[in-house]
Parts: sequence; structure tokens; C-alpha cells
Amino acid sequence: MTRIELTVDGSSVSDEVEPRLLLVQYLRERLGKTGTVIGCDTSNCGACTVHLDGRSVKSCNVLAVQASGREVTTIEGLAATHTGGADGELHPVQEAFRECHGLQCGFCTPGMIMQAVDLLNENPSPTEEDVRLGMEGNICRCTGYHNIVKSVLHAAGGAR
Repeated sequence: MTRIELTVDGSSVSDEVEPRLLLVQYLRERLGKTGTVIGCDTSNCGACTVHLDGRSVKSCNVLAVQASGREVTTIEGLAATHTGGADGELHPVQEAFRECHGLQCGFCTPGMIMQAVDLLNENPSPTEEDVRLGMEGNICRCTGYHNIVKSVLHAAGGAR
């Protein structure tokens, strides 16, 4: 067992974990952060995307011990880290996905939103092509992506 200490959604966490435990498993099974979805276990689908020190990563491709000493933000903590904990308020990207119907079954949505936030942090005024390229590591099996792209553009300040 290995001791890890990290911050998850603004709260300090200290725990003993098996060195081979994946971050996605730690978040879901130990911390109850079930919004981080296990989709493929091969880092192909992006459903497990979280932020590690503010950058998106596929948490099925990161060991929990690699997150020690770092800050993790999950879909559950996204709004609170943006709003300072305002109760019931969504992050602007979450709101855009709601307004523009950027989801269907919802399975991929947490990972899509986390990736979109990182994309917009890097490029606050993306073109449609920028969004499509920036989101290509996240797979949706339902929507055809049109409303996902529309949602990201809406969050950026204007659907083009």
C-alpha cells in the first residue's frame, strides 16, 4: 500500500492505495465520485475525463499514486470550483450543454464537459473546427456531435 495525499474538488484527501489502482477507480469506488464514468478502460472514449492540476486527463490512464500531491476536479466539483461553492449554480459549460441539448443518454457528458472546459481555457474563442479537433478524444455514441459542438461554441460566447 502507498499513502497518497491530494485535493479532490477542493477537499484534501489522504488515503492508502494499491500502487496499481487507477485514478478513475479511486474516484468512483473510494470517494463516490460516480460522475466520472468508466467507459472503455483503454483511454479511447474520454468518458472518465477529469482535470488534474487544471488540465484534462483520462483518469483510466492515470494511477491514483500519480495524482498524489496534485489537484483533481471531477464533474461533481466543477461548478463549485468555478462559482466558489454557490449552491445549485452550474458551470457555464454545463449550462451551455443544458441549453443547447448537448447530450442524449448522458453517459459521455461528464467527460465531454470536462474536456470542453479545458479546451475553452486554452482557446476561449474557438472556431467550429477548433472545437471538433479539441473534442476528438471524447466519443459520443448517440448525438452525432452537432449539439455538443453547438454547446461548446455557446459556452465560448456565441454559437457560430
